[in-house]
Amino acid sequence: MLTRKTNGVATGPRLSKAFAGTSGSAIDRRTFLKRSGLTAGGLAVASTLSFGRVKKAEAAAAGGAAKVDIKKSVCTHCSVGCTVIAEVQDGVWIGQEPGWDSPFNLGAHCAKGASVREHAHGERRLKNPTKLVDGKWTKISWDQAITEIGDKILDIWKTSGPDSVYWLGSAKHSNEQAYLFRKFAAFAGTNNVDHQARICHSTTVAGVANTWGYGAMTNSYNDIHNSRAIFLIGGNPAEAHPVSLQHLLKAKEQNNAPMIVCDPRFTRTAAHADEYVRFRPGTDVALVWGILWHVFENGWEDKEFIRQRVWGMDKVREEVARWTPEEVERVTGVPGSQMKRVARTLANNRPFTIIWCMGGTQHTNGNNNTRAYCILGLALGIVGTQGGGTNIFRGHDNVQGATDLGVLCHTLPGYYGIATGSWKHWSRVWEVDYEWVKGRFASQKLMEAAGVPVSRWFDLALEAKDNIDQPDNLRAMVFWGHAPNSQTRLPDMQKAMGKLDMLVVIDPYPTMTAVMHDRKDGVYLLPASTQFETSGSVTASNRSIQWREKVVEPLFESKPDHEIMYLLAKKLGFADQLFKNIKVEGTEPSVEDTLREINRGMWTIGYTGQSPERLKAHMANQHTFDRTTLQAVGGPCDGDYYGLPWPAWGTPEMKHPGTPVLYDTSKPVAEGGLCFRARFGVERDGQNLLAEGSYPSGSEIEDGYPEFTMAMLQKLGWDKDLTDTEKAAIEKVAGEKTNWKTDLSGGIQRVAIKHGCAPFGNAKARCVVWNFPDPVPTHREPLYTSRRDLVADYPTYEDRRMYRLPILYKSIQDKDYTKDYPMILTSGRLVEYEGGGDETRSNPWLAELQQDMFVEINPFDANSNGVKDGQMVWLYGPDGAKLKVKALVTERVGRGVAFMPFHFGGHWMGEDLRKNYPAGADPYVLGEASNTAQTYGYDSVTNMQETKATLCRIEPA
Repeated sequence: MLTRKTNGVATGPRLSKAFAGTSGSAIDRRTFLKRSGLTAGGLAVASTLSFGRVKKAEAAAAGGAAKVDIKKSVCTHCSVGCTVIAEVQDGVWIGQEPGWDSPFNLGAHCAKGASVREHAHGERRLKNPTKLVDGKWTKISWDQAITEIGDKILDIWKTSGPDSVYWLGSAKHSNEQAYLFRKFAAFAGTNNVDHQARICHSTTVAGVANTWGYGAMTNSYNDIHNSRAIFLIGGNPAEAHPVSLQHLLKAKEQNNAPMIVCDPRFTRTAAHADEYVRFRPGTDVALVWGILWHVFENGWEDKEFIRQRVWGMDKVREEVARWTPEEVERVTGVPGSQMKRVARTLANNRPFTIIWCMGGTQHTNGNNNTRAYCILGLALGIVGTQGGGTNIFRGHDNVQGATDLGVLCHTLPGYYGIATGSWKHWSRVWEVDYEWVKGRFASQKLMEAAGVPVSRWFDLALEAKDNIDQPDNLRAMVFWGHAPNSQTRLPDMQKAMGKLDMLVVIDPYPTMTAVMHDRKDGVYLLPASTQFETSGSVTASNRSIQWREKVVEPLFESKPDHEIMYLLAKKLGFADQLFKNIKVEGTEPSVEDTLREINRGMWTIGYTGQSPERLKAHMANQHTFDRTTLQAVGGPCDGDYYGLPWPAWGTPEMKHPGTPVLYDTSKPVAEGGLCFRARFGVERDGQNLLAEGSYPSGSEIEDGYPEFTMAMLQKLGWDKDLTDTEKAAIEKVAGEKTNWKTDLSGGIQRVAIKHGCAPFGNAKARCVVWNFPDPVPTHREPLYTSRRDLVADYPTYEDRRMYRLPILYKSIQDKDYTKDYPMILTSGRLVEYEGGGDETRSNPWLAELQQDMFVEINPFDANSNGVKDGQMVWLYGPDGAKLKVKALVTERVGRGVAFMPFHFGGHWMGEDLRKNYPAGADPYVLGEASNTAQTYGYDSVTNMQETKATLCRIEPA
């Protein structure tokens, strides 16, 4: 929504207003163009901007046309994985087009993708290492920065231990950088490492992985072409993943697929819906159980699918029976007649796809929400089918890959966990002594204990020392590609920043971290290169891996993230071990060698078949892949699925094609088929957990079976199919106890697949997760609920301890804030900006489109509170925060609900902090951060933050 326009008339000055803030006066057009870097060449770019294409028109150079190199990269914004075609002349990126051959974007770009050239060449980038000295930003050298930061870390390690330094990674890192980052943290002796996935889809990963095996998108954007209906809850792809919408609309148009959108807010996506369901924020489980009530009542469930492939649905039936149409309406606000209509639509239009995003995940009840969505699919039998499944749209361009590569406080790469066996496996891959790795940690207990998640890193600095489960409080924080304003409880974060000995920001842009801390010293800003200034792989939301070519050399004094890791590791004394099998040219580690090391260790999820050579071949031959199936038809990649979506089993030499649809038994495993994973045992309460009469096509075991080990191969007599080299490698690990996840030769996987079996076994999906606080998904009222009448019926949890810290539930919910804060506050995305917004708000093309932070408020609430459209208002939160923003009066939000986008920053409770940025590095557009007003609340399994259901009060400013 362009808040600056009313009936087509501008309500205020345009982008010149933002520039005026940098100099204190208004500027003319010529000065604007000069300051924004849009001189003669930029004007040419502007004149040719259309349909996502940005090209420079210029006369041929004297003596003939200069050579223009074409480089192929991937957009650095959302997870669709759009190809960017860059035109480079004499080392300068002069033009761009969308990838017309890409099966993902099909020649399309959104506003953000069309402007990524400016992200790389942007004038507002951090240009050199900078240090805060006596309250002033001072330019320093890389040598000085690495020396001073390293010395302080070594001192903290000596006096407080390695857990007093937090390494916060990034969903913007390539796969190789993410892998090195997690390895770096391990060699630094701590599990206090995390990244954005914790606060966007950690509840998805936990809920989905604990239902059927892997916590990722089951199908693909393209496979939605096969869907007969679309059920979308808590997501807004029209703004968050704009290019993905073409795939949804293809199904809607060619299949006449009804689109059902469930959201508290009438979004741009909801505008395309055949059925829009407005429900109260935080009541997702009640809504889904309301749909299933009608499914079970009418016998619409897929009984045979449930019998063969699902465990625990009877327990779900017992819970769903409570959710009569009357109770669902009481809790969610949705009429029973609409719930029945939705249920009938889904039952009559199978297979349908289930799509969700952060509207479903960012709740104290988030893991319950994601499991409920999965159970809906299992009940109606649409999981493991083309056109079905759960298509979980990830946010950042490599949040899927960074999660897979283990940039998390509770696991090593590949979701191996952090138990003794996990560390021994990765020590073998790294070819370092396990005892040496163990010696890096303060103790083996801490080595095998989850660290503190990013959602609560500041509590590690603020909590009393005797109330944390590690030797000392946090003393140094390293923000490496992470925006602080994407997190809740910003006033508490600001306090924590003030207590630290040192704060380090490594990013192409300074982020709001640079200005929100109230410090005078001890802050370092290091300029990282963008992903267009390096090469490497990146994993799209559908699990496909793509290879980025380097477009240009690092600009200004920036360095690629993996080079900075090498410099820090060298200073800290473990570079030789970290890069033992990775070639280092000068000070830059080889990206290809890093991927090959990933291939040697990531057996759990099949990141083993995607060699650099195979990925580069896919990018070079995009035009040979089918736009719906993603399978290459002829050509050098014939039979492969685009990007070798994991799992691509075995070694690269096995040439597994990748797995386009998880759990699809209609194909042989060797051709991309699968069953549900056997990761929960073989029996529970005397009941069989393995599949019954269901198996991938061509399987020699025509029933369920556990995961493969060497002992299982021996019992089946299949061990004779192993080569001598494979047998030797297996014996070296643990002999007959070696399993498919720890066999570095890949022999166990190869032989299992040869006989048509899935290496990870063949089991039932489970609807009951006995190791979670709520084994069957249960509705619980938000901590800051607006419905005090429901707390007794649907209370939250007791206070407890998690992730080294105390965590509050009941003690917060017991307080009634509704008198002073009567409105529900939720948040979400805009099409113009992404994440914390620092890079997109620093982009003049995007900054022009959305210049004001705002809050959406329903006309009824606005009129009742004396608020007019376009007026500045104060938004107050129950924890004492207040935000000065513009009011957008609209019926997109229902009565009693307010919405704010979370991409803004640079203002602090009414104060403009522009003067606090390093000169020339302030984003063009600043505004209040919505998360300043977002309150306490964390998921009961992952500590996902609550951003969708707190309370507020809005008054005229």
